[in-house]
Amino acid sequence: MIVHIVSETPYVNKGQGVHTAFVEHVELMREKNDIGVVVNEEGRGDIFHSHTYGPYYFWKGRKYKGKRIFTAHVIPESVKGSFPAARLLLPLVKLYLKKVYSYADVCIAISPHVNDAIKQSGANTHIEMITNPVMTDQWKRTDAMRKAGREKLGISDQDFLVMGAGQIEGRKGVDDFLDIAEALPEMKFVWVGGRPWGLMTEGIRRLNGKIARASSHIQFTGLLDLSEMPAMYAAADLFLFPSYQENCPLAPLEAAASGMPVVFRDLKEYQQLYENPYLKAHDTIEFIHLIRHLRKDDSFYTEGIHISKKLIEQFDKDNIRKKLIRLYERLAENQ
Repeated sequence: MIVHIVSETPYVNKGQGVHTAFVEHVELMREKNDIGVVVNEEGRGDIFHSHTYGPYYFWKGRKYKGKRIFTAHVIPESVKGSFPAARLLLPLVKLYLKKVYSYADVCIAISPHVNDAIKQSGANTHIEMITNPVMTDQWKRTDAMRKAGREKLGISDQDFLVMGAGQIEGRKGVDDFLDIAEALPEMKFVWVGGRPWGLMTEGIRRLNGKIARASSHIQFTGLLDLSEMPAMYAAADLFLFPSYQENCPLAPLEAAASGMPVVFRDLKEYQQLYENPYLKAHDTIEFIHLIRHLRKDDSFYTEGIHISKKLIEQFDKDNIRKKLIRLYERLAENQ
């Protein structure tokens, strides 16, 4: 059996979690010799599996009727806080994503929230719940990685570094990240990520202004290559993820796998998704209090690391690989 894995992200947009999910999916499928894998233009397979939903998805999938799989990383709600005039765009996005979901014979919902969104769209497709995997070995920190990351960022060994990551847009909570950082000048703050949508990014002028006025203990790295991220996580002491809307975000799980406390915003999506406890805050004041507590209380900080270890158990790559293989085999057998 050969699986044809497709994504438009290598050509248009590497600076987002969808590209990471695509790259890691290919790596996961190639770990063993039990199936063949072709990617994008490499050839044809028995099963078609796409991570993106542009024209490339419809074009490459046209010869795979009955064998098309789509991993739904995006739902209509994702446009809020990502693009200008999201309220006007939403009806069109809903119609388009309904066509995207219906084009697939199987839609993979990466979280219960995505599962509900696909059902609510009225799409004619079968839904399977399979989360994104976490490639834990890739993210485990070493002293060498930590040193390299801190040297790149210009952070000393004595600094307590709080890191955020993601696209610079309102939905990701970048405004709040800046407000929290300004309230904690005794720590260093770094945001890793860029603006892959350029001028089409929601709040770009507002955020550019706030970033330009940010204090010297706050820095934005811009977009970094995926290969640089293990050292970035290793450089950090705490990961802050104040996003307002997510499905199954990879960045906080990668940070947890790196071995540090991760602080989430308290969202309903996470309550549905995560099987184990996680550190969370409701608003900026709670974020500040929780970060200070983790910084000052060594036992609480150690507990935060343990919470991170438990959190990622749910996303074991071997279990997720088995689920994907079973799905591929079932589709192949039904033809």
